[in-house]
Amino acid sequence: MSNYVFQKSIVATLGIAIAATGTLAGISSHAQNGLPETMTTPSPSPTMMPTTNPSGSVSKPTISTPPGGGMSKPTKKPATSAKKMTIVDVAVKNGSFKTLVTALKAAGLVETLSGEGPFTVFAPNDAAFAKLSKATLTDLLKPENKEKLTKILTYHVVSGSVLSKDIKPGKVATVEGSEVTLKVNGKRVMVNTAKVIKADIKTSNGVIHVIDRVILPPN
Repeated sequence: MSNYVFQKSIVATLGIAIAATGTLAGISSHAQNGLPETMTTPSPSPTMMPTTNPSGSVSKPTISTPPGGGMSKPTKKPATSAKKMTIVDVAVKNGSFKTLVTALKAAGLVETLSGEGPFTVFAPNDAAFAKLSKATLTDLLKPENKEKLTKILTYHVVSGSVLSKDIKPGKVATVEGSEVTLKVNGKRVMVNTAKVIKADIKTSNGVIHVIDRVILPPN
């Protein structure tokens, strides 16, 4: 056997031994860490390739990195924004609009006010509904009075998203069809006879202004 062939054979044998040793070491490491000893397809890694000089002798092996190898920078995932809440979501979560939410359900308006909008809602809180007689409220929530209840609730809704700073005195058409009268005195805003006690509660589909009494559309 020639000296060149003999040296080439030794290099090949060493390459096989190194590969086998690496595989056994990997299996042993998995076993020590309590991981199942299963064989997985290894990711591409640098390979040892012998090079031959023009004289015919074998030189020290060089490292050849396969295409796409190396450490790549981690891709930054976009931050997930919190889920935006609709007018109905805010009313439910707030806890001060239990009667309003009950009325919206009875009138079948939950889906409407959860839609794209935008809407401006002059929302009576529970204290505002409490100013109605118990008999009146009970009567409004009856299925046979759904149309009347819908008329009252939509009288509290204006199309578009209007913040308090943009409210001007005058009459504004409501979703019900009739108009409400807006009055502005300094920072105080009135809607018919109701006072805005908390303004600019922003939602994903509009804005809520809390009022201190239920307003009724004209007959």
